[in-house]
Amino acid sequence: RSAPFSSRIFPRGHNVPALVFGVLLIIVITCGNVLVCLSVFMERALKTTTNYFIVSLAVADLMLAVLVLPLFVYSEFEDGVWTLSTTLCDCLMTMDVMLCTASIFNLCAISVDRFIAVSIPLTYNRKHVDTRQVLLLSATWILALAVASPIMFGLNAIPNRDPGECKLENNDYVVYSSVCSFFIPCPIMLLLYCAMFRGLRRWEESRKAKLRNSIQACRKLQEAAAGLPPLASLPPLLPPIIEREPADSGPEGSMDKVWRKSSSTTIRGGGRGEDQQPREEAMKVLPVVVGCFLFCWTPFFVLHTMRVVTWLGYVNSALNPIIYTIFNTEFRNFFKKFLGRCCS
Repeated sequence: RSAPFSSRIFPRGHNVPALVFGVLLIIVITCGNVLVCLSVFMERALKTTTNYFIVSLAVADLMLAVLVLPLFVYSEFEDGVWTLSTTLCDCLMTMDVMLCTASIFNLCAISVDRFIAVSIPLTYNRKHVDTRQVLLLSATWILALAVASPIMFGLNAIPNRDPGECKLENNDYVVYSSVCSFFIPCPIMLLLYCAMFRGLRRWEESRKAKLRNSIQACRKLQEAAAGLPPLASLPPLLPPIIEREPADSGPEGSMDKVWRKSSSTTIRGGGRGEDQQPREEAMKVLPVVVGCFLFCWTPFFVLHTMRVVTWLGYVNSALNPIIYTIFNTEFRNFFKKFLGRCCS
């Protein structure tokens, strides 16, 4: 009686589901992050400073799919047994540590960039990358390379090394790389986002309070002018949106209407408000990206020995383009337009 077809092609001990899942994951990561890079460089509305940082993050994910995942998937297909040279294993470990570190450093750089944009908006350049942002992007990759460099200089080449297992051999370096790559930048990133959203909330409350005071002053002027002879040539003292408010509406409802009217007028009118909507969308999408990154990579840095948490970390590289598609209108429109053009 002959063996099943899959058993004849793949001998016992080969992990076929890992191969299939790994190949699909490589395709999804590559296609998604290539689309992210193309969208920023081809779509004028997406040429913003924050999106250049997102491109840097996409490049790290793309390099992970091209340089790390094929060897990792091959090792998983061999049921975790490393059958290649130890030199190639050291290269794999170097690229793995560097690109994982680059991903989280890019997220940290994005949070620093957003914090600067919120804290000192008058000096922040939203459309062009300036020297400060170039230094921030460069430092992201240089520091990631510095964290991974000990492996390149032979840290993994220890005596009596098992050639059938590809891993970081030095436990002290595992702790060092985890602290540098994850446990230091993550709290910084979360603190910056918390400070940022608290500042934005205070700014919004202050702006609403100023608008409320202006409306009350206008109403007092209107009441004072009610006893004067009517002048048909003069414009109304209050905008039509305020005059049309029902008499029994609460102050908060009125303010929401005026707030929306004021915001839409500012966006249509140009100037500093013309990129308000993209900034609001960026502030929505970036915390989701950070949350997914923490969800996917925290188990890996806490439990280094479990192979399933390594897969979860790599899945994060496929999630970012999906997050942009769901939460960012400009990315979603470009993806639809580009994919529709390719299909037609």
